[in-house]
Amino acid sequence: MDEISVLNLFLEAGLVVKIVMTLLFVASILSWIVIIERYNFFTKIKNLNNEFLKNFWNNKDLTLLYKDLSDNDFLYGSMNLFKNSYDEFQDINTNETISELDLEGINRIMRVSIASDEEEMNKHLSFLANVGSVSPYVGLLGTVWGIMTSFQGLSDATQATINAVAPGISEALIATGMGLFAAIPAVVAFNKFTSESESISQSTMIFAEELASIFYKQSIKK
Repeated sequence: MDEISVLNLFLEAGLVVKIVMTLLFVASILSWIVIIERYNFFTKIKNLNNEFLKNFWNNKDLTLLYKDLSDNDFLYGSMNLFKNSYDEFQDINTNETISELDLEGINRIMRVSIASDEEEMNKHLSFLANVGSVSPYVGLLGTVWGIMTSFQGLSDATQATINAVAPGISEALIATGMGLFAAIPAVVAFNKFTSESESISQSTMIFAEELASIFYKQSIKK
């Protein structure tokens, strides 16, 4: 069916079906905006974190690494955790050794950094989850309403033919298709981004344990 036919079916549809189609179209556009934004966001995080971790393990000068991050406003994952925990490490590193209380302070900063990153990485994902779960039912509502309207019109017709109900059924099925068109990409993207968020958080927690050990070793050398 060509675009003009779809447009004609929309224009000739009932009010309820028009509202359903409009809502699904808007939801689809917004979900694609979120998908593109989150895709770029996670791609940038992964690339920057991989580069940072490579530099971290090749260069043990923590001060130099910290200075490199000071000019970067996009800090998530291991980068954000390192910068925040190193700030805390510098504040308490006036003593000869780090006490258990100091270590707990660093660990607390690390936990806050991880939680903050998780909150930022999960931003807008709830919208994708809602679009993925609700859109098929909204489309189904349009389908049921459209078919019901078609058969009500058929009962008033003098002659029952397929041509009399075809336009109504077509617009109803388009509502179902639009619901699936909005839901499928949203569900796939939600699963992908949720998995990537969990992977980054897990990698950051492992890095946090390694970094805490490095801080402690550096403190006892003084």
